Amino acid sequence: MSAGPPTVAALVGLFAGAAVPALARPFVTAAGPGSTARTAPVARPALAAAGAVAFGGLAAARPGDPALPVFLLVAALGLVLAAVDVACLRLPDLLVACAAAAGTLGLVAVALITGTPDRLASAVAGAGVSLGVHVVLALLPGSRLGFGDVKLATVLGLPLGWSGWPAVGWGLVLPHVLGGVAALALLATRRIRRDTALPFGPAILAGAWLALLLT
Repeated sequence: MSAGPPTVAALVGLFAGAAVPALARPFVTAAGPGSTARTAPVARPALAAAGAVAFGGLAAARPGDPALPVFLLVAALGLVLAAVDVACLRLPDLLVACAAAAGTLGLVAVALITGTPDRLASAVAGAGVSLGVHVVLALLPGSRLGFGDVKLATVLGLPLGWSGWPAVGWGLVLPHVLGGVAALALLATRRIRRDTALPFGPAILAGAWLALLLT
């Protein structure tokens, strides 16, 4: 595979990540001074690097996939969602709805252009499975999973379902592994306490991204 497309995608992701603080600021400001913010905002260089890795990784892992532009668009919105969630423990409905619209309309267009309605049906099924699993998890006693997390996981079920059931399976498991490892690391370094609320949106997004790379 040529290194050209992943390199171009990484550069686009670099600029997309660098733009995240400006895009996220209105949503963080809207949370107000009484919000549940407990974590420092993500720095612009870190977001730029995350964008480059996210975009470049997807382009390298899925060369020739007609749905790649849709995945990249959802990833761009995911960067904004992750930044807002880290800053104020919120996943704004407007941003989640934009990601849902981008994923749904984009995959419908790809399915029509490529004549693959079966993959569109798989995408919808993936979203449905993700919704069902995360609703159950959110309703468990003592669960810290919020319904913003449930909605985000449902939206990400679309590209995962499009990619196949192995991707859906990984997308269900990896966020909890990543979130657990991150929480243990923060506890071990005494940066949080056991009762500290942590953003789970970044783990959901990172898990979905890894699932697409693995499958």
